[in-house]
Amino acid sequence: MLHQIEKWIDQTNIEYQEQRISCSKFFDEFKGFYPLEFLQQSYFVIVDTIPKPNFPELRQMGLGDFIDMEVHGITYKNTYYVLAQFASDLRLHFHELVHVAQWGHLGAIAFMERYITEIQTSGYHEAPLEKMAYDFDAHFTRGGEKVDVLNYVAQKV
Repeated sequence: MLHQIEKWIDQTNIEYQEQRISCSKFFDEFKGFYPLEFLQQSYFVIVDTIPKPNFPELRQMGLGDFIDMEVHGITYKNTYYVLAQFASDLRLHFHELVHVAQWGHLGAIAFMERYITEIQTSGYHEAPLEKMAYDFDAHFTRGGEKVDVLNYVAQKV
């Protein structure tokens, strides 16, 4: 199942490749949190509808609520998708970049396996990978001290 999802993710990222925007545009805003090289290798796509895999097997696993949940953004590997009306929301970009770091550190299959397990056992809002992203975006929004997000993710994930 996870390989089927990864194939769908890869295909989705290819379909939107021409619309990707480099996250290096956020270097000044995110300086001290994310290194330039990471931002240069991370991308976002502005969309009208968030792309999500909608395989029957995911619903059978109890993930229907997650699939149907309205979100402002979603991350697939080094690319995340944001709704057009939230394209200028720095907090959302910061949040999704935490997920890019998690994907990068864990790898696709391990990330998906862990993410799905956390959603199933803890629910979306209490899932540790989500909590980490929400805690970080709140810290950034409050003007908290600079923290090396990549190093933090590597230590805590």
